[in-house]
Amino acid sequence: MTEVVAALIWDQDRFLICQRPAHKARGLLWEFVGGKVEPHESKEQALIRECQEELAIAIEVGEPFMEVTHEYPDLTVHLTLFHATIRQGIPQKLEHHDLRWIAPAEIDRYAFCPADAPILQRLQERHAERPL
Repeated sequence: MTEVVAALIWDQDRFLICQRPAHKARGLLWEFVGGKVEPHESKEQALIRECQEELAIAIEVGEPFMEVTHEYPDLTVHLTLFHATIRQGIPQKLEHHDLRWIAPAEIDRYAFCPADAPILQRLQERHAERPL
């Protein structure tokens, strides 16, 4: 099983999503920024590194939002999504095809990686519970 981390980064009522490069597995699907945990690092260290490499931002890692295990045809991932805050920088497309800030109500407009489905459902449920 592959340990993967990702960041749930909010800007007021919108959160950041990234579109995978066309040439990678699950190309052009949307996801949260993150990546694989290397053998020598903690999940938090991996997330800090991945955000720096992929978006050129420095983050502060908060509490986990949710954990998901998903089996793809080519690998099984254990994904931990952390709350995170940008401490320095503006997200840049260093590795992704595109970046967007979206509201939970807009989730259905985007094709996400299958592992993210339970996370997106929880985000939509929490958004629906909030009074307007």
